[in-house]
Amino acid sequence: MNEIKPLIKFDDFSKIDIRIGTVVSAEEIEGSEKLLKLIVDFGDIGQKQILSGVKEWYSPDDLVEKQLPFIVNIEPRKMMGLESQGMILAADSDGKAVLLFVGESVENGTLVR
Repeated sequence: MNEIKPLIKFDDFSKIDIRIGTVVSAEEIEGSEKLLKLIVDFGDIGQKQILSGVKEWYSPDDLVEKQLPFIVNIEPRKMMGLESQGMILAADSDGKAVLLFVGESVENGTLVR
């Protein structure tokens, strides 16, 4: 098991903006063994392009029309020449990314608290 990270103040946690989004499209990125390119609808805050290193465990078809939690206020990052505008949340189980699918449909852009 991973070690517990140092304690943070609630104010530090409250800076993270986690929202539920629906994946409207997903595709493999040419030349990448790990990344999928997702276009995610966050309702009122619009759509974002998010690159995720889950290709080893999930196909694009596994993700389209699914609701998942994402960090939407993380600094954009370039990967494989593309900009990722957020980060998907996943559990790490024995080195495998396990995505956290929403069990009950909610409005896109719903805040996770």
